Amino acid sequence: MTAPRYDKYDPISGGFRARLAADLTFDAEGSSGVKGVSLDTTGKVVVGTAGQSGPVGVMLKNVPLYPNLGSVAGGVNASVPVGGKAGQTVDIMTSGEIVDVPGLVAGQEVYTTPAGALSTTATANFRVGFTVEATRLVVRMGMAPTAGVA
Repeated sequence: MTAPRYDKYDPISGGFRARLAADLTFDAEGSSGVKGVSLDTTGKVVVGTAGQSGPVGVMLKNVPLYPNLGSVAGGVNASVPVGGKAGQTVDIMTSGEIVDVPGLVAGQEVYTTPAGALSTTATANFRVGFTVEATRLVVRMGMAPTAGVA
């Protein structure tokens, strides 16, 4: 499986950077997955929509793995610069495209749940964009998203 990655992203007009409030959790491939995020009262990134700001964008962080040493598989190396540790700076996408996103179907609206997971259910969730292909998420965050409203 290929980890999701930013494809079309302009960091000047398609998002912003902020520091993480807490360490991220990574899968075996070193990916945090695509998460809806908000900002806390100090302006730090919080996974999920419950921060002071409400939903502000989506985040995806991939970190390198330690080398695979024969029979010992390489583990996640989140301590590298711009990794997934609290206080490190990450890019938050408000407009752009993410590819290789698993579990989606082409032509659907995509939302983020209060926990930050992607969903195709509008009720009580916040719209983040839509899919063009089953694995391509087009992110278009509004400035004042409302739960359950496209």
